[in-house]
Amino acid sequence: MVQSYEVNSRGLQIFSKRWLPDTSCPKAMVFVCHGYGDTCTFFIEAGIARKLASWGYGVFAMDYPGFGLSEGLHCYIPSFDTLVDDVIEQYSKVKENPDFQTLPSFLFGESMGGAVALKMHLKQPNAWSGACLVAPMCKIGDDLVPPWIVKQILIGVANILPKQKLVPQKDLAEAAFSDIKKRELTAYNVIAYKDKPRLRTALELLRTTDEIEQNLEKVSLPILILHGENDVVTDPSVSKALYEKASSSDKQIIIYKDAGHSLLEGEPDDMILRVFSDIISWLDEHSNNTSC
Repeated sequence: MVQSYEVNSRGLQIFSKRWLPDTSCPKAMVFVCHGYGDTCTFFIEAGIARKLASWGYGVFAMDYPGFGLSEGLHCYIPSFDTLVDDVIEQYSKVKENPDFQTLPSFLFGESMGGAVALKMHLKQPNAWSGACLVAPMCKIGDDLVPPWIVKQILIGVANILPKQKLVPQKDLAEAAFSDIKKRELTAYNVIAYKDKPRLRTALELLRTTDEIEQNLEKVSLPILILHGENDVVTDPSVSKALYEKASSSDKQIIIYKDAGHSLLEGEPDDMILRVFSDIISWLDEHSNNTSC
């Protein structure tokens, strides 16, 4: 594992990590897009990155500006499109490395990271070998969206106080983590954002999900969509719509009965192992690296 800071074209210090298998050439590269309440450390590192590396994959992850250890006001997203451009810039540099240029490159998006991955694909239709989307944020669960009148008030206030933490929200950990013992671990993820959403951030997330929902048919790369049937954070019905409407000729969806939002972090161990096994099977099937 290697971690580093790098200043991007907007002058922001971006924190990133990479995990490479130490005994073999990677089968492919997996570029992780983390969720709203996460960073590229803690859950991503233990539950995803190290496991993928142990199965022979090179894994890259970064903290978005304002998240984790990257520079920026904590969890403030003035523009989701700008955030996506920052991720494209960071990961494009990695893909240009001669050591990795010949390898298949997959996007891995979890929750809000699923929206990041889909937006990256829509901006770069031919840049990626495929995408694995875990509980992708194509639509926020109805229980987490403020009532219409409250939303209209928040839109008005956001023009004046965009950075204020005024958006009412239920406990995300309680909503996302089905397993109580694993839910308790979220308290130790000290660099993750746990406060009320900032006004502009919340509105950007709603705007982005509306945009993605209107453009599902433009998704054309190979995709694996994984969603818990009981997810109340991101709407599984829109994942089903993504599967049905995507123009991809190579697409697969798995809906896990009795599972919630955090499929790789917040479920009982047997469910986590099942989900991870499905991810590895799909990646292995779509990785054809013969360069080493």
